Amino acid sequence: MKLNDVPQDKKHFNDKDVELRKVLYVTDKNGQYTQTHSYGWESENIALEQAWGEIFEQEEQVKQEIREGIASPIKYFMIKNRMDIGILASYVGKWQWQVKRHCKASVFKNLSENVLQKYAQVFNMEVSDLRSFKG
Repeated sequence: MKLNDVPQDKKHFNDKDVELRKVLYVTDKNGQYTQTHSYGWESENIALEQAWGEIFEQEEQVKQEIREGIASPIKYFMIKNRMDIGILASYVGKWQWQVKRHCKASVFKNLSENVLQKYAQVFNMEVSDLRSFKG
């Protein structure tokens, strides 16, 4: 892409004061690679908005499941931190099936302090905050 062709379709997402920009490597008028900033282009921004919308929907759905006593806070913070079962399992040193079980409210309430500490550390929070999260 040439420097003059870099798209600059601004799009504001959740925070109206923050404009998302990224660095692109383009060729200048001499054919040399250089860096420039881009706000993206319309189709990319629409796709990003849809993807973020789905993530926020998932978060709200899990919050509701926590309030209903179905899901545990582990499931919420896993989504909030953009993880899946496999990634979280590798971070806490557990099998995927164990993490999946820990995402159930009935199992979560019986987890040991050591296991909760591992999750809290991964989520960068205190165990008390993880335990007390009510959605």
